[in-house]
Amino acid sequence: MVPEQGQATPHAPGRALRARRRRPAVLAMAVALIAAGGLGGAVLYNSTGQRVAVLALAHDVPYGQVLTDADLVVARIASDPVLKPVAATDRKEAIGMRATTDLKRGALLLKADVAQALSVQPGQLIVGVSAKRTQLPATRLQPGLPIVVVYTPDTGRPDSLTAVVIAVSRVDTDGSQVVDVAVPAADAPRLASWVASGRIQVVLAPRGAAAGTAPGTPAPSGTAGPSGAATGAATGAASTGAGGA
Repeated sequence: MVPEQGQATPHAPGRALRARRRRPAVLAMAVALIAAGGLGGAVLYNSTGQRVAVLALAHDVPYGQVLTDADLVVARIASDPVLKPVAATDRKEAIGMRATTDLKRGALLLKADVAQALSVQPGQLIVGVSAKRTQLPATRLQPGLPIVVVYTPDTGRPDSLTAVVIAVSRVDTDGSQVVDVAVPAADAPRLASWVASGRIQVVLAPRGAAAGTAPGTPAPSGTAGPSGAATGAATGAASTGAGGA
């Protein structure tokens, strides 16, 4: 059909026009997806990247030692439900507690790392060792320290037992002290009889070298075992200083 003169010729819209009409809908969808991705990223960051203030160690703190304010610093870490560090807000409560293990500088202070007092392990008994100043080392005894109690009879060969200091009394007017020590239950009666005789000498043991350094751990070679048999170096050193007992 031929259009009459002056009448517009109808025609279908081109592809470019149809594409322009669809473009706003595509852009709107893209914007929505970007917004959703950003929101999800923000939620993920808040849940995994949030940093909290916790306590860390400023110095090495050996097993049994009381924590002081100078031993602690504040660190900020990403929140992690697996870790159980002591919060920085609990600093006052942490000060004065004892280390339940050897704590290393720079490590986070975990709740399991401290306790109000050292616990006695199953199968152990506490024996009070009363000793004069000359029977004790010059180094101040404190909970957690491993020691060797050496028995020096008038006749016969010296004997010894390893132990861990649990508590130390104040020095009496005569310079004597009572030191509570943890030993295997089988050795407690023998140690008590040694203390009653007064023929003892308390010797500091190297950390980790005595069976009592970590209650429940096996005794390394060269230390007194459950039977209390003394070994060369410890017995010899102790017997030379036992004359003042």
